[in-house]
Amino acid sequence: MKKLESTLVNMVGVLVCVALIMGGILAFVNHITEGPISLQAEKTLSDGIKAVMMSNDIKVTANDTIKEMIDNKECVFIVHKAADPSGKDLGAAIESTTLGFGGDLKVLVGFNPEGEILGYTLLEHAETPGLGAKADTWFQKDGKSSIIGKNPANPLTVSKDGGDVDAITASTITSRAFLKAINQAYNIYMKKNADAQSGATRKVASNQ
Repeated sequence: MKKLESTLVNMVGVLVCVALIMGGILAFVNHITEGPISLQAEKTLSDGIKAVMMSNDIKVTANDTIKEMIDNKECVFIVHKAADPSGKDLGAAIESTTLGFGGDLKVLVGFNPEGEILGYTLLEHAETPGLGAKADTWFQKDGKSSIIGKNPANPLTVSKDGGDVDAITASTITSRAFLKAINQAYNIYMKKNADAQSGATRKVASNQ
């Protein structure tokens, strides 16, 4: 019996040691890979901003995080203000997330100063391959139902809901979620511009 107790203690000790060693190895690996992963994510976002703003010769002048309550849920948007090398305002690229068919659907969409859509790309999605995943190309300029050049002042909706955008075949839920992300991004962009302009007006008035 004594030998059995000793064996159990030894087994527990070995398992604890193995767990500690494995935990240390995983922490070390995570520390080593964290930097490269972060740099890759930054590059992907930078390339995405250039793509949706339809220009490689731009600079991001601000990255503002905005939180809004939508449908009783806090939604987070990131506004990447863009300008040309001379400082001229080119609009902004907005990160917008909604719930798609398979999970979160995160879209990066570019707007010019007038609020027209310049381009978009999917940053994250869990939609069905061959169906909802087609959102990456379906609504592009050369896609089945382009939204490029449209101004969502009147919210974009699919034809089944009375709109003029054709939904992805067999993926109406994804299409609705995608357009919701675009419409929300537009609203945030226009609100941000309005707040900036009113702030500038107040500043000018205060100097008079």
